[in-house]
Amino acid sequence: MEYQGVYTQTGDRLFHQQFPLGTNNIGEFLAIVHGLAYLHQRGQHQTPIYSDSVNALKWVRAKKCKTQLKEDHRTKALFEMIHRAEAWLETHTYSNPLLKWETEAWGEIPADFGRK
Repeated sequence: MEYQGVYTQTGDRLFHQQFPLGTNNIGEFLAIVHGLAYLHQRGQHQTPIYSDSVNALKWVRAKKCKTQLKEDHRTKALFEMIHRAEAWLETHTYSNPLLKWETEAWGEIPADFGRK
């Protein structure tokens, strides 16, 4: 599983992470939180963040990654990142709009890897 953040206007990659195991929703969750932290560090508090995952958007708003994936030795690094993301959400506020990417109307979200 991998995720990335992409500036939609230019297609520039802002960040990228990869893990041997994971789910698309976990990747979306981590990408949103990574994006929030990235923009927070740069003082870009009104820049919207898009995701095509309704679940990930809900998880971020709930400040909890509600995955069914089991935490074990194979997913240890991934769950460390999930716990860091949840902790960030608990200790920071954000005003960036979190928006659903409308794939049917706009096409594939630029941060996807073109594998669909």
